[in-house]
Amino acid sequence: MKTAAIIGGGVIGGGWAARFLLNGWNVRVFDLDPDAKAKLAPVLMQARRALPSLTDVALPDEGTLSFHNEMSDAVGDATWIQESVPERLDVKHKVLAAVQASCPADAIIGSSTSGFKPSELQDGATRPEQIMVCHPFNPVYLMPLVEVVPSPATDFALVEKAEDILRSLGHYPLRVRKEIDAHIADRFLEAVWREALWLVKDGVATTEEIDEAIRMGFGIRWAQMGLFDTYRTAGGEAGMRHFMAQFGPALQWPWTKLMDVPEFTDELVDLIAGQSDAQSGHMTIPAMLKARDDNLVGMMRALKANDWGAGAVMNAHDATLRAGTVLDAHVDDLENVSEPLLTVRRAVPLDWTDYNGHMNEARYLQAFGDATDRFMAMIGCDADYIATGGSYFTAETHIRHIDEALAGTMIEVRTQVLVGAGKKLHLFHQMFDGATLLATGEHFLLHVSLETRRPTDPSAQILAALGRVAAAHSALPLPSGAGRAVGQRP
Repeated sequence: MKTAAIIGGGVIGGGWAARFLLNGWNVRVFDLDPDAKAKLAPVLMQARRALPSLTDVALPDEGTLSFHNEMSDAVGDATWIQESVPERLDVKHKVLAAVQASCPADAIIGSSTSGFKPSELQDGATRPEQIMVCHPFNPVYLMPLVEVVPSPATDFALVEKAEDILRSLGHYPLRVRKEIDAHIADRFLEAVWREALWLVKDGVATTEEIDEAIRMGFGIRWAQMGLFDTYRTAGGEAGMRHFMAQFGPALQWPWTKLMDVPEFTDELVDLIAGQSDAQSGHMTIPAMLKARDDNLVGMMRALKANDWGAGAVMNAHDATLRAGTVLDAHVDDLENVSEPLLTVRRAVPLDWTDYNGHMNEARYLQAFGDATDRFMAMIGCDADYIATGGSYFTAETHIRHIDEALAGTMIEVRTQVLVGAGKKLHLFHQMFDGATLLATGEHFLLHVSLETRRPTDPSAQILAALGRVAAAHSALPLPSGAGRAVGQRP
């Protein structure tokens, strides 16, 4: 079990703690605030609710969380140390010196700083080569991006190790080529923030109107295309060259005040704060955070379905979680197939629930469909095989709803072969929450030629793999509910 030390347990440090903890790492938190544990608790609660909704595979068992008042106890044998203390260089230097006095020489020391360059952090350090910027985005437990910023003094083998670890956590490490104040993303945010302050100060727009302009317009486009791809498509078939020729001259016009900052007078602060409270003050901060996480999960899962942007990162994380487990195995890799096979193990995501908070009917079908797809892959009917022109088509389905499943419920689907011979595949799925049976799904499928769209025998390799499982499962009792009709009495 790997160990991460989190130095500073505020909003960002707490997000880091949650991301590591829910990905199976032991986490040690160093924070001298006597309320640190209480402040971290709601962040962990939010993360436990939201993060499992991003993965279609169960996350590892949680690591152990502990709190420490001595730096040496927190960092002593840590693989990763993440500093998230206030943005004061003197404070960071003091903390980093204390970290290096007790941590392993090969530990990764990442700083969450949004503004300081790594060379500034390394100034006076005992081992500058192990310090780098690893700047995340809030909420850290959901947002993929981490800006990884080395200096020329940083050990680049350690940087690559850090990036590998970040990927294993479901992050997207973005290597910043040259150290620069505020890195990459925050420079854009600052530019938008400056202009927004002027628009409010000059009475052009309210805080709510500015937020609507972002979230109803370019914010949605940026979420899945970024800046340059958005403008490239705006150029039509001619692409970016046409866009720049058409809109480039506008850059000479005095549209913005990006290099000028309004004075932060009491009047401006009151104006901004008052409008902001009027805009969303009807919601508590916890309610806003819940809505934020629900919306992020929904949008990111839409990107996941298209394997695009942040969604592609999440799919890669799923593949990492599956690797080496039965959920990534062919039946030939399994010594024993005499029991129903595990085909799904995952948490019920937030967007699978209905107005009652239950997993809705369509998602039961999706879960059992995923189980069927996994079984097909286990016997060799995978994407490569399907590309050759054969696949199984579902001819009939029967689902029984037996108990409740809520968002976050850890479900397992186990699949039994009732018939597996020739063109026919008859599966019986059982969905469990621990030992509690939640639902069953009975599926009858036929192997079909994708060219003729008519039933045909599968390949000899698939028949052999399927026959092995079918023969082993023939010794199992017929599961309760198999063959039942809708509304049939026991």
